[in-house]
Amino acid sequence: MRRHPCRGEAGRQVTAPSARRAEVGRRIGVGLMYGLWKPRVLGAWKVPATGPAILAVNHSHNIDGPMVMGVAPRPTHFLIKKEAFIGPLDPFLLGIGQLKVDREIADRAAITDALGVLAAGGVLGIFPEGTRGEGDFASLRAGLAYFAVRSGAPIVPVAVLGSSERNSRLTKALPPLRSRVDVVFGDPFEAGDGSGRRTRQALDEATGRIQKQLSAHLGEAMRLTGRRENAGRPAGR
Repeated sequence: MRRHPCRGEAGRQVTAPSARRAEVGRRIGVGLMYGLWKPRVLGAWKVPATGPAILAVNHSHNIDGPMVMGVAPRPTHFLIKKEAFIGPLDPFLLGIGQLKVDREIADRAAITDALGVLAAGGVLGIFPEGTRGEGDFASLRAGLAYFAVRSGAPIVPVAVLGSSERNSRLTKALPPLRSRVDVVFGDPFEAGDGSGRRTRQALDEATGRIQKQLSAHLGEAMRLTGRRENAGRPAGR
């Protein structure tokens, strides 16, 4: 995977996965998501036009990541569990600038890649719940706070609604073809408290602030879209 050097914290050189490859992934996502479903996108203009940013996305269905990749206004590098990189998907996902992460350990290679994306002024996509579930931001892992506090990048909350309401009659792994999926981008916010602290306590406090912001955005997204149900229990569960 082609990488571009950039300067990270304290002048140390880090590398960033190619933004050009992530743009290829975005274009593929545009074709697939708009071809198979009917995305309704609200607030995409809130994503900063330049500079580093973190998209914090709720996760209740497998198409949530590709959907955000396809509708986001900027190419996005998602942190994706290593279990998804199987067979031909491994070179494909790496080839479109996505980041493989081992969730069972402190994956330093993935951390370096993610910080490299932000240091280069790119967009990092994270599922802060850590795994697919209710998609309600009820339980967050500390990774999002770590990347936000360390990089200083703003967090943009993203709510994907409707992806897990019903199964397709053709395949239970997908929502019904041509069904509507809402993607709502929220206002960017800073995770840190302005002190610059990166202690465990500071990260725990940042995680608490992040959770409140993300939960509030989810509620607002449901109001805007007219979806009163929860973000959605994964179909078939």
